[in-house]
Amino acid sequence: MKILTFDVEEWFHILDHDTIKDEKSWNNLNYRLDSNIDKVLEVLEANNQKATFFCLGWLTRNHAHIIKRLDSLGYEVATHSNSHQLVYEQKISEFDRDLEKSIKSLEDIIGKKVRAYRAPGFSLKEENRWVFDILVKYGIEIDCSIFPAKRSHGGFHTFPHMEPVIIKSNKGTLKEFPMSMDKILLKNIVYSGGGYFRFFPYKFIRYFMHRSSYSMTYFHPHDFDENRPVIDDLSVVRKFKATVGVKKALKKMELLIKEFEFVDLDEAVKRIDWTGVNEVHLPERRNIQRLNLR
Repeated sequence: MKILTFDVEEWFHILDHDTIKDEKSWNNLNYRLDSNIDKVLEVLEANNQKATFFCLGWLTRNHAHIIKRLDSLGYEVATHSNSHQLVYEQKISEFDRDLEKSIKSLEDIIGKKVRAYRAPGFSLKEENRWVFDILVKYGIEIDCSIFPAKRSHGGFHTFPHMEPVIIKSNKGTLKEFPMSMDKILLKNIVYSGGGYFRFFPYKFIRYFMHRSSYSMTYFHPHDFDENRPVIDDLSVVRKFKATVGVKKALKKMELLIKEFEFVDLDEAVKRIDWTGVNEVHLPERRNIQRLNLR
């Protein structure tokens, strides 16, 4: 199963960089989302391809017409948080307020229940397992936040699965769709989203797509913006990550959806027999270090 998803955010929604960390710092920057989302939707509509769009609550205050457009075209709208902050830097109360605001903002626009969530930058760590209780609290049924390896913005490297599972928290259950990976020389490799997708040649991505029974993608509209601005005080490495492979990314994505069958998250949930998947039981006490697996 291959799932097509987009994290809908502006080009300046860069994590872990102080000069553009909050909404106030974004006010004087140019918006580019309209033209970038046009490119994405043109490819999807031409290929009759469904996808799930994880949208920031912030968009409802600055790009509400885009949310309405996605919904009117029949695409699934999910939440990507309200203000695009790292989860592991938030207090429980901050995460709670941010999630509640994002869900309410999006539901007020589309008039439908928001069922799915993805953390900004996959920034959910093992010590932030309380997140799942709050997701359940606000009616989230599906989570796509787990990156089952170490990464610069967190990662849940002890998570034991790289395919859909049921997570049982203290407050209820969620369907979890973690980021998919493969291995080269015993090292986990991500190939199907963001800068990874832009960096690797299409033949490499195609090879791993063919051999993987489960692939989760995550693209951003700015992944396809050849004229994307770059924040001046970013490091050389981060500037490279922001711009590498942008010129060929849209064509690569179109080749991918022409060659493989992709579904949105809603269809993926329907196709899975959830009675037969693994369950991950979260511990009742936060000081328990290891997961209890069935």
